[in-house]
Amino acid sequence: MCSRMSPFSLLARRPLSVLLLALCAAVSVLAERAQVTLLSTTDLHGRILPYDYGTDRPAEVGLAKIATLVKQIRRQAPDTLLLDCGDTIQGTPLAYYFNRKDNTPVHPMMAAMNALGYTAMALGNHEYNFGLGVLRKAQSEAKFPWLSANTYRVGTDEPAYTPYLVKEVAGVRLGLLGLTTPSIPNWENPENYAGLEFRPLVSETRKWVAHLREKEKVDAVVVSMHSGVEENLATGRMAPGDFVGENAALALAREVPGLDVIFLGHTHRDVPSLVVNGVLISQAGRWGDRLSRADLTFDRPDASARWTVFAKAAQTIPVTAAVAADPDIVALAEPYHRATQAWLGRVIGRSERALDANTAHLQDSALLDVIHRVQLESLGADVSFTANLNLRAQVPAGDVTVRDISNLYIYENTLYLVEATGAQVKAALEHAARYYRPYEAGKTAAELADRSVPLYNFDIAEGVAYEIDLRRPVGDRVLNLTYQGQPLAPDRKLKVAINNYRYNGGGGYAMFKEAKVLARSSTEIRDLIIDWVERHGTIPAEPSANWRLLP
Repeated sequence: MCSRMSPFSLLARRPLSVLLLALCAAVSVLAERAQVTLLSTTDLHGRILPYDYGTDRPAEVGLAKIATLVKQIRRQAPDTLLLDCGDTIQGTPLAYYFNRKDNTPVHPMMAAMNALGYTAMALGNHEYNFGLGVLRKAQSEAKFPWLSANTYRVGTDEPAYTPYLVKEVAGVRLGLLGLTTPSIPNWENPENYAGLEFRPLVSETRKWVAHLREKEKVDAVVVSMHSGVEENLATGRMAPGDFVGENAALALAREVPGLDVIFLGHTHRDVPSLVVNGVLISQAGRWGDRLSRADLTFDRPDASARWTVFAKAAQTIPVTAAVAADPDIVALAEPYHRATQAWLGRVIGRSERALDANTAHLQDSALLDVIHRVQLESLGADVSFTANLNLRAQVPAGDVTVRDISNLYIYENTLYLVEATGAQVKAALEHAARYYRPYEAGKTAAELADRSVPLYNFDIAEGVAYEIDLRRPVGDRVLNLTYQGQPLAPDRKLKVAINNYRYNGGGGYAMFKEAKVLARSSTEIRDLIIDWVERHGTIPAEPSANWRLLP
């Protein structure tokens, strides 16, 4: 009869040296692990303090609060890198003031990011809003590289920026690749990116990832890119108004071998964690309202072998009222904040009554008509196009300040006067009317608004009168279009005022792209409005009532 011996009895009979060797081997395997933490912000748009300059109230955003989260994580995970995905130096009155009004000090965003110890930043499209002089000054003030592997000097293969950075962290070689949406020429004035060209994201990423893997011998490739997810994951459709190639996160994950992590930007979305084809994807919202965190665990059989990614996970950490603002960043930002507040508080005119833009996409608005008046008068236009850029814009009864106008026109757009036909004007209005979904009886216009279409792509015209009948099919909704009281003939030539975003085809308004330019203003439309209010003294309180929605 045979008796069974337990595994533990067998081990007990083994020589002690054998057990020690087994124990050492186990310890050796455990010792060949490494963990790296990656943090990312994106689309900070000039936000340092937890403060909304438009409403003059606190807000749960900004680098000061992000700094608190970053410092907490660094205490727990010292092997941490901090990255940014662009659209950094533009977007608030504070950023505007120190880009345009007083460009002498170190850019406030660079000062704050230097203090926080950023590793690298990818360039976004809004870095170009103020031209290359402002961009290069801010870049020179950064104590970290600005990355863009797909931006080149025109007609050459010479990268215009540092394409990548290699960092060794916890013994692991990481390749950090920066990318910029190539659609900048569709929005930006040509002089603001003179001498540069932006190449497609997939082909450039494939090239540089191969270089990082084969030449730099990196163990992992991490992308920081100012570009987002290009399709609705549920439907597979591209977002309305997007350009082909503008966003390319899924294409990179599907088509480029050798990627490990992609941090996104540009679309202002919160993407805590998405895995596509084994690639980990995360996006930290906008304005510093979230911090992306990715934790990568590496292993290798012995010290002579290459590290490989064993596990990876991502999340976004929200900025809430419970997160305190970091006192060091607050103190650094205070002088910039004071100067900005003084500028914003300057009284420039009066309004007979309180006005707001809350329903300016549903009915004609006296507040949006101010923009139209300025655009019509500045360049002698027949017709003006603008959108409701900020639902929260309002002007109080009484004194009107720079803050009020800054909150009304929140972008750094400039004005174009182009020659367009009646047919082009109607095409633009039909394109705008896509903002509303097919009509459903019993639903209001507000309920029919298509939230997948950005509100800033619903243009409203002045100088013509028209109706939009939501009961009619998309593409044939504009009725009773008249100019100076007469039906607008398709071949009638008009002088049309539009912003540079529209002139370059932004929002899918291809009917104006490359139209004959009659005049341009180098002054931002916001400043034109401020000057107009100062000269006229009073904001008209009644809308022109030139358009309406049906039924």
